[in-house]
Amino acid sequence: MQKKVFVFFPDGVGLRNFAFTNFKTIGEQMGFEITYWNNTVFSLKDNLGFNEVKINNHTVHKLLPLYTRARKRIELNNSQRKFKDKVYETYKFPFNYKGLKNTFKSLYTKCLIGIYNSEKGIVKLRQKINTLERSTSKYKYCKEQLEQYKPDMVFCTTQRSTQSISALLAAKDLGIPTAAFVYSWDNVPKAMQVVETDYYFVWSNLMKEQLLQYYPFVKEEQVFVTGTPQFEPHYNTSLLETREAFFKQYNLDVNKKYICYSGDDETTSPLDQYYLEDLANAVRSLNAKGENLGIIYRKCPVDFTPRYNTVLEANKDIITVLDPIWKQVGKQWNQVLPTPEDFKMLYNICEHSELVTNVCSSTVFDFVAHEKPCIYYNYEQPQLKKDIRDIGQNYKYVHFRSMPSKQAAIFCTDKNDLEGLVNQVLRGTLSNVEICKEWYKIVVGQTPTMASKTIWQTIDSVLK
Repeated sequence: MQKKVFVFFPDGVGLRNFAFTNFKTIGEQMGFEITYWNNTVFSLKDNLGFNEVKINNHTVHKLLPLYTRARKRIELNNSQRKFKDKVYETYKFPFNYKGLKNTFKSLYTKCLIGIYNSEKGIVKLRQKINTLERSTSKYKYCKEQLEQYKPDMVFCTTQRSTQSISALLAAKDLGIPTAAFVYSWDNVPKAMQVVETDYYFVWSNLMKEQLLQYYPFVKEEQVFVTGTPQFEPHYNTSLLETREAFFKQYNLDVNKKYICYSGDDETTSPLDQYYLEDLANAVRSLNAKGENLGIIYRKCPVDFTPRYNTVLEANKDIITVLDPIWKQVGKQWNQVLPTPEDFKMLYNICEHSELVTNVCSSTVFDFVAHEKPCIYYNYEQPQLKKDIRDIGQNYKYVHFRSMPSKQAAIFCTDKNDLEGLVNQVLRGTLSNVEICKEWYKIVVGQTPTMASKTIWQTIDSVLK
């Protein structure tokens, strides 16, 4: 008898991993009946022909954002006390006191922190959050859907969405097993474990260790190392286009060698445009010395600021803009959704670029899958002033401590060194690829091509 699995999308971040890869095909080949339980505005039925059940009630408790904000702060406070490490302070966003409404929210949140600010307190706060969400119309709505369709399991594609809480509580209250996939490599230390499920699927042994370390209520037998489907498309050679065809499609010069500049979001790198300008200046200088280089600028898919425009206009002879093929369907960052076509574009950017440069992005792993080096910018810009975030703190985050050595990426710590580093990489005398492959295995897992199959095998063993 086929096992019926609800693949749950509380928001759009899981689409890339679980709708646009071979995840569904592999599951069906293994005998699963797959229904997408869809809380997003993206119709999987209309766009991809998938069987879906739409969640049309998106009502969370009006106090939930304040309670979850307090929860995150308290978890970071607990980590700071437990590990005696100031890094957790840098994960906190400042309170907003602009206007009466924001002031009230901030003061209410601080009151909650004062009440629940301990290991025992966080347990009570999580219980309070669950009580709030069980009182919503969405909880009742989702429970009725589950009673109607009777899935054998609910697999949640991200652990970080507050929109998932009521739906997963409804499943648990009906005795339906639940599992959550930990979405990103930096999520566990940053206190982004919003949901509580029966099982947790993680990328690697490192992530499993972290989950058990930060969340004592999670037991070892609940956590399974599966890998992530995120990087599987990089091993799908059917996506490969010839250099000539790819360059013609995007008006690139086939006679040039290209460096990819992978943009960051404004929170991570508020002065990101100036690092792009530095690269353009380095390329211009190298071209004056006989090179023939260009830059492919691929922005962060959720960055819609105009901050790069001046640099792009001033360097349009050098920089070609290849925007990610994502669709904006709402105003929130998680309502900017990827498309299947973007896999092909990213694959070929990685394949046909000489290297990638960026500020602390996980694109280091996308490019190393294609044997391409990465330069990380790690110096202050002169435009840095009070209330602008210094990018240097990014490299102090817990997830960067997973590097087997500092040579896992090429760090540019001085603007004046950038041209020389780029030149060395192009000459083949400097590379981080071999050590980065070790880092890739630590973070992504030992079998990056097998994640989808491993997830389905794990679901199968859990249901048995």
